[in-house]
Amino acid sequence: MKRRLTVVSAGLRQPSSTRLLADRLTDAARRELGLLGDETDVEVIEVRDHAHDLVNHQIAGYPSPGLGRALDAVARADGLIVVTPTFAASYSGMFKMFVDCLEEPAAGKPVLVAATGGTGRHSLVLEHALRPLFSHLHAVVVPTAVFAAPEDWGAGQAEGPLAARVGRAARELAREMGRREEAPPADHPYDDPQPFDRLLRGG
Repeated sequence: MKRRLTVVSAGLRQPSSTRLLADRLTDAARRELGLLGDETDVEVIEVRDHAHDLVNHQIAGYPSPGLGRALDAVARADGLIVVTPTFAASYSGMFKMFVDCLEEPAAGKPVLVAATGGTGRHSLVLEHALRPLFSHLHAVVVPTAVFAAPEDWGAGQAEGPLAARVGRAARELAREMGRREEAPPADHPYDDPQPFDRLLRGG
């Protein structure tokens, strides 16, 4: 079966350690799904590319075409990987704004949560902020969350603690995705809008 994996990366710079962690998790999840006999279509969303459109959507209530496609990718996904940098002991404001714009956030979807930060102390963001957020959205958050601090990117880390966490989290995500039905197609409420004058005449 072909599985849709959507990856949400909320790094602010290019390149960013947030995207680097997202790529490692994506590669591991694709590998684990392959071991289960599934093909994987991956779509990566860089939240920073939609920063202005997110603000406009919050104000006007209508997504731009590009943002609309990104939101649809989340709705269509069989599983999600979400990665955010840590600011003030929580996820970034832009990441939260993206989540706030989701019409059908993540109900029933398997989600792997991950974060990056300047020190290992910030790893608390995983259990104090990210897991509660997606549990509130009725997602199925896999047990292993992944945090990467600067020391995790040093030389000789290919088989270190970060690699072990990435592999374990990817296996958990692949198992959850593998036991679910294919996600239904996304609803598009603005594809066929009714002219306002017709609505005034009663439809």
